[in-house]
Amino acid sequence: MAPIALDNTPIAAPAQSSLEDIAALKAKLQAGKDNVVLPPDNTLRRYQKAGIDLSNGYPYFPEKIPEYVQDVGKIRDNLREYKDPALRADKEKKSLFGAAKEVKDLTKWIGTEIVGLQLKDLTDKQKDELALLVSERSIVFFRDQDISPQQQRDLGVYLGDGEIEKHPQAAQVPGVGGGITLIWEQGRKDKIYNGRSHRVPYGGGQFGWHTDLVHEAYPPGYTHLHQDTVPEVGGDTLWASGYAAYDKLSPAFRKVIDGLNGVYRSAHSYKDQNDPEGGKKHVERTHPLVRTHPVTGWKALWINQAMTSHIEGFDKPESDAILNHLYNVFERSTDIQLRWHWTPGTSAIWDNRTTIHTVSYDYDGERHGTRVSSLAEKPFFDPKSKSKAEDLQLKGWVNTPDVKSRY
Repeated sequence: MAPIALDNTPIAAPAQSSLEDIAALKAKLQAGKDNVVLPPDNTLRRYQKAGIDLSNGYPYFPEKIPEYVQDVGKIRDNLREYKDPALRADKEKKSLFGAAKEVKDLTKWIGTEIVGLQLKDLTDKQKDELALLVSERSIVFFRDQDISPQQQRDLGVYLGDGEIEKHPQAAQVPGVGGGITLIWEQGRKDKIYNGRSHRVPYGGGQFGWHTDLVHEAYPPGYTHLHQDTVPEVGGDTLWASGYAAYDKLSPAFRKVIDGLNGVYRSAHSYKDQNDPEGGKKHVERTHPLVRTHPVTGWKALWINQAMTSHIEGFDKPESDAILNHLYNVFERSTDIQLRWHWTPGTSAIWDNRTTIHTVSYDYDGERHGTRVSSLAEKPFFDPKSKSKAEDLQLKGWVNTPDVKSRY
């Protein structure tokens, strides 16, 4: 991509971000250059305010992209000790809730919105309590956020106990040292979304329902997506609760899958060092089908149709039969799902350990966001752990009759 030239004259962010101001700014950035790639207007305003350097082009891609699947599999494969900040939190979350104008649950089982707080201004105590809230409710939203990519990264480092995911291949914000990836179709090199068909289930998305970076040895715990540019209509994101999906299974079926391992694959594929001329392969990693959350102690179903390959040790027909039933429960149970309509400047922080998510591809125009993924613990299953419904003795979930009909 052609670089964006910036002279030494400082370019101030427009006070009112008027159409005239942003047009003048874009004209200055594009002066004398061909094929200059610029982010959307809202994003450009945000970047200029944050001092993001666009002089080397947009977006940024790592200079040395790993070529072989073996190299990618070794990234962040070293042992790490992760202490979830939620373990330090006040159980009543008095500091976080006391500072908010409003705290409202969006559905019964998943999702909370906090009104009146800026993520960039949270104290460490409030960050710990936010982590606990996300651990319990799976996703928390904040609208009207004035947060720079750098501040978003710093929050991610805090939630990741010092470490965030730095993708070796994806488009990223330039000049910030990596770790802030883009949710922006126009910025993808693979152009995978070109020629989208609306006849494909789930809107023809690349992945459909999925969980991020399941091929990692230490996949993300908290994921923070800030959407600075969104379509007026469509482009919603949906999440489903892994806690509740697990609790929808019969006690006998839970015993079948407890302790089983699945094989999870990467979204991207790479060459094989042992067969360079052969087809590309995905990075694969073995993790539990049901994982125990280190903060709540609750079990969560941790499978997703896009990136769960098979169950370890099972024949394919056996594995498919079990996984297809789990996908069916997870993806079709609307009572354990949340659908969120974005507005510009909204941040969502969700627990990648207890959810699946997908986007609704029913929109035109641009959708641009910055994402920071905080790496967490190695997924584990504790046979002594309980489900959320068991632990809280939730009415309608425990001691219920068997389901006699198909659903």
